[in-house]
Amino acid sequence: MARAEANWERLVRAALRGERLVGAYGQPVTGIAGNVPSSLGNNVHIEEVLRAADEIQDEDPTVARILCEHAYTLAQSLDPNSEGRGVLQFKTGLMSVIRQKLAKREGVAIDRSQDIAKLQEFYKLYREKHKVDELIEDEMKLRESAVFSGNLGELERKTRKRKKVLATLKVLWSVIEDMTKEISPEDAKNLISEEMKKVMQKDAARTEDVVPYNIIPLDSLNSTTNAIVNFPEVRAAISTLQYHRDLPRLPGTFSVPDARNSDILDLLQCAFGFQEDNVKNQREHIIHLLANEQSRVGKLSGNEPKIDEGAVHAVFSKALDNYIKWCNYLPLRPVWDNTDSLTKEKKLLYVCLYYLMWGEAANVRFIPEGLCYIFHHLARELGEILRKQIAEPAESCSSGGVVSFLDKVIYPLYEIIAAEAANNKNGRAPHSEWRNYDDFNEFFWSHKCFNLGWPWKLSDPFFSKPSRKDKGLLGRNHHYGKTSFVEHRTFLHLYHSFHRLWMFLIMMFQGLTIIAFNDGSFDRKTILQLLSLGPTYVVMKFIESLLDILMMYGAYSTSRRSAITRVAWRFCWFTVASVAICYLYIKALQDGTKSATFKIYVFVISAYVGAKIIISVLTSPTMVAIPLEALNAFTAAIQGL
Repeated sequence: MARAEANWERLVRAALRGERLVGAYGQPVTGIAGNVPSSLGNNVHIEEVLRAADEIQDEDPTVARILCEHAYTLAQSLDPNSEGRGVLQFKTGLMSVIRQKLAKREGVAIDRSQDIAKLQEFYKLYREKHKVDELIEDEMKLRESAVFSGNLGELERKTRKRKKVLATLKVLWSVIEDMTKEISPEDAKNLISEEMKKVMQKDAARTEDVVPYNIIPLDSLNSTTNAIVNFPEVRAAISTLQYHRDLPRLPGTFSVPDARNSDILDLLQCAFGFQEDNVKNQREHIIHLLANEQSRVGKLSGNEPKIDEGAVHAVFSKALDNYIKWCNYLPLRPVWDNTDSLTKEKKLLYVCLYYLMWGEAANVRFIPEGLCYIFHHLARELGEILRKQIAEPAESCSSGGVVSFLDKVIYPLYEIIAAEAANNKNGRAPHSEWRNYDDFNEFFWSHKCFNLGWPWKLSDPFFSKPSRKDKGLLGRNHHYGKTSFVEHRTFLHLYHSFHRLWMFLIMMFQGLTIIAFNDGSFDRKTILQLLSLGPTYVVMKFIESLLDILMMYGAYSTSRRSAITRVAWRFCWFTVASVAICYLYIKALQDGTKSATFKIYVFVISAYVGAKIIISVLTSPTMVAIPLEALNAFTAAIQGL
């Protein structure tokens, strides 16, 4: 076993050495950079600096010497005592190289204060020599034409050259940035102008290739070499999301990667402060939705394919289906006047806004009607932003110059949900003492939710956190009008179980009590008393209809007219029925069993019971197993009276 472990460790170390032979940009690590020991914690950055020193050695030995000295400083700060394996040998060799480079200067004195100026001067010359802007522009043009011409070999060569040049420029900027930290801010400001600083920062950002976890890495400079981008549906979807002239201009402070043009999602990110990774993921998500829907509608052809209006409408209808239903239920007019009058560009804006909102909603996604409320107000703000010439941050998402949808919209709602969940005593607390997702979501079923305002009115009782000293929601009346939350829960439980449990228990108790007080005999007297179950039943139904009216208090403004009418008719019917049945039963007892009143009463009761049995049999096949013998015996007993 020990030998196997030793062999495995040797194999892993060999694999790690093999990985270190390839740089971060796909270039072999040779020269001084190939001797950096793995025991140094930040050896990757040291390798980058030394690789750049090897690259520019022939062009400017002085700059190469400055880079080597900076690499030595990094190694010294990581392992000042040279305790790591191979660190002492590496430092000794690197110092020897530095001395050799110094010897080539023929004893000329070195002014360390001029190193930053020397690096900056070389940066300009190196950038002009390799024509960085033209190199990137040529690569982008070649990338666009390579999809159709198949000239992928030239594109790969251009990409390698661009990565190599930008990698060297990035190292130069990082060394300049580190060295300026050692001098005063005034001297650093005099040495490096703001314009030059912006150029170096922009070049450094261009080297940040996107990690290829996306199926379509749109922000990567080599994304078009991906086979999926060659599909006409995907190209059409990407083109459909592009920025158009009807949109307000993006501010100068908002940057877009060089790999792609600005699009609709960039505008929404600028206005609402959506997270960068969320925007990347939702951009790919929406492109897939459009491409898949277009493939169902029909195939595209040509060099500039366009997404059909039908595909855009299908994605729009599916994405905003719940929002449309929410508006119809309240009722509330959507942010658009008429769906048919919406242009394809407006539909895409709403789709992108909804998915960007949904992508950052986190656990708030379990409140779908709450998301509809948020989308409704975001879309209204978007309408105001579109009327301006330059895109501005939305008022609901900005504070102190920082724009963040997550902090200003999602976090306040999530914070109160988390506080309620923390107050449930690990699930042991009664449901009446804390609000769950259903309770929060139910709040957005009525126009009362608009009391929360926009931006959030955090002073509203909706955002009040439960106190550990009291019982959660006791005293919170903002959900259900005059009835407190606990009382509402209690009455609601009694109401839901009324017709299924309480009516059965009360009538069974009455019937069994009558039989018990008649010594269990099933004679004429017992039958007459059992017929009193009829008035009991209709009185209980009257109480149930009265509870219907009481429990719907506060919901009449949001309920359909047909539901309110049905509740009112039930109350009127059982009011009349309870009075009529009670009158017939009392009159029948007074007139005797031979009277017409008694026969009418028995006929009405028998007809109602028979109708209920027939309906039960037709709606539920299991009711066929009712003991018909007991029913026949009861009918015969009535006929014998």
